[in-house]
Amino acid sequence: MSPLSEEVIAAYLAKIPATTRQESMSKRTSFRVGGAAALHTVAFSSDALVDSVVAALDLGLPFYLYGGGSNLLVSDDGFSGVMIQAAHRNIHIKEHRVFAEAGAITSMVARQSVEAGLTGFEWAIGVPGTIGGAIYGNAGCYGGDMSDSVVLVDVYDLTTRQRKNMAKTECGFEYRESRFKHERMLILGCEMLFAPSTDVQASRKRMNDIVALRKEKQPLDSSSAGCAFKNFEFSDPTALDILQRSVEVPESMLRNKSISAGWLIDQVGMMGASVGDAQVSLKHGNFFLNKGNARAQDLLALISRVKMKVRDEFGIELQEEVQLVGF
Repeated sequence: MSPLSEEVIAAYLAKIPATTRQESMSKRTSFRVGGAAALHTVAFSSDALVDSVVAALDLGLPFYLYGGGSNLLVSDDGFSGVMIQAAHRNIHIKEHRVFAEAGAITSMVARQSVEAGLTGFEWAIGVPGTIGGAIYGNAGCYGGDMSDSVVLVDVYDLTTRQRKNMAKTECGFEYRESRFKHERMLILGCEMLFAPSTDVQASRKRMNDIVALRKEKQPLDSSSAGCAFKNFEFSDPTALDILQRSVEVPESMLRNKSISAGWLIDQVGMMGASVGDAQVSLKHGNFFLNKGNARAQDLLALISRVKMKVRDEFGIELQEEVQLVGF
């Protein structure tokens, strides 16, 4: 990616004054690696988010939109464009409906919905990052997915330059997938619907149990981007047959038609593998860690090695869940 001209930079700064130059992305991502973004701005409202992106489009300026920075791997060379952080975080609850802006922290939405006497979003206490990112990737864990709760998504269509509400059926939600990964639309917020809780204390306990389980099973004390790969969802019996020739697959995975990526990485002996200061966690095979001085290229090389090892031994092509920026 070519360096930005001073003319383009000056034009963007004139449109979006609250923009910084040469912002280190290692300070803004959970991996704690990555070079500088040529330009960086933080949007504290939906209007500011739209304005920031439209300004980039009008100037032909590359841009990347992110929320909490919890699933990003930014190149050591940085990003020759503008990184735009969605930081509009309002949460509004009315009866059984929760309205959350894209920058709202997902775990905070979970806590506030429980305290408002609602149930159905307790699982999201285990999701890092923001609501916008969770919708974008149809995030899920502990038996729940965003698509279970979303009623409407507030978006800005970058093709038509119009704001609109999209019903859940229009969002193309699948396992860790959505329409938003493939079309030019900004997620501004959403409306979710939950059931009234009959036992708020039980909901609180479930969230506490999930937090405790995450601490036990995941390396939360290290710099990582959460799960590096999606779990392998199988519909073709051939792929499963190849796997079962080599290893006994747990019954729970067969029943759910979903093979844990972390389990696969463990089975091929890659837990603890490292490149430089990048390491596959010994606690959870789907977590890749920056042990202190890792470079983005080390993490990318390690991701590639693990992916090839699983493919060579089991014939399964793992799909990255972490988002790559600037490569």
